[in-house]
Amino acid sequence: MWVLLGHCALLTGWALPVIDKPDLGVDLFMMLSGFLMVFHYHLRAGTEPWSAPRTWVRFWVRRYFRVAPLYYVRLAAALIAGPAILSWRTAIDQILHQAAMAPPEVYIDHSPRNIAAHVSFVFGLLPPYAVRTPLPDWSLTLEMQFYALFPALMLLTRKLGWVRGAGLAALAGAVITHATWHYSIRYPMPSFLPLRIDIFFAGMLLAQAGRVGRRTAMLYLVLALLLALQPFQREGSMERLAVREALVLAFFALTLNRFLPAPGAEIAGKLAAILGRNPFRWLGEISYSVYLLHLPIMAPVIAVVLSRFGHGAPTPFLIAFLAVAALVYPLAWLTHRFIEIPGQAAGRLFLQRLSRKTIETRTDQAESLTAL
Repeated sequence: MWVLLGHCALLTGWALPVIDKPDLGVDLFMMLSGFLMVFHYHLRAGTEPWSAPRTWVRFWVRRYFRVAPLYYVRLAAALIAGPAILSWRTAIDQILHQAAMAPPEVYIDHSPRNIAAHVSFVFGLLPPYAVRTPLPDWSLTLEMQFYALFPALMLLTRKLGWVRGAGLAALAGAVITHATWHYSIRYPMPSFLPLRIDIFFAGMLLAQAGRVGRRTAMLYLVLALLLALQPFQREGSMERLAVREALVLAFFALTLNRFLPAPGAEIAGKLAAILGRNPFRWLGEISYSVYLLHLPIMAPVIAVVLSRFGHGAPTPFLIAFLAVAALVYPLAWLTHRFIEIPGQAAGRLFLQRLSRKTIETRTDQAESLTAL
């Protein structure tokens, strides 16, 4: 919802502190992703040991089927509607009297190379293709890069410990980032994992903090706050850094409120309980669908709103938000129900067949050895 509100503010020309920076909402999502991956790592540790490469394969398959089915459907729709979206975005830019926010290629590039880069999720590694569709999908390629590296990150923390592992990851991210600057490699959005590894690792540290004592948990919190300060790309303003620090503190308070002094622990615990119920749970379940749906739908709605109500004021912003939300959230529920959930079920079926095939192969090998 933060991202949706932020894009509404940007496209209606109304400055709304913090809210009009939707990339900070994406930072929160990355922190949450790092948290959840470590949480599920520990949850499955008894049945899926990470010393076994087959566990990595199962992890990658699950993450692929969680992200890919809905993305492929939305990607196809966005490519087809790209020229129309371009015309609406051009109308918005003209009303706001501003230069185009993105070049036309973002909306009309139907080349096999661009499609292949997006279908394979490698487009975030390639600056010319990092932002090349009408979707806000730069964060998805970043997410896939994190998933690809996550088993190695967990093995790193097992070998070096969480403090040294976090330090080494942050150092590697800083070195690689500065190397891209040195060689004039510019990403239109931070779609390259070294640019955001600090935020992912901050979430990982917060998840691990739930498995240690209070003193170590506070150490991990400090490390997460330091990681969130890394101004790797276009983040040097005090407002952005302050918001990122606040996100880390709020995340810690909501998930690890038992470590807080009273009465803060009680207040944070009650708030966490509220946020864990409906309608917030429902909003969380459909958030991925909302994220992929909102920008293409927003373009024609805001073009109409600006032409009738003007721009740069609360009224067009509120009208645009309510109209977009009224369209996006029901559609997001439908795509969640009929694309995301079946996609995850397909992933589970694939893993079952993969496990069955592995068992059959081992049985055949055993029978062959017995015969010999």
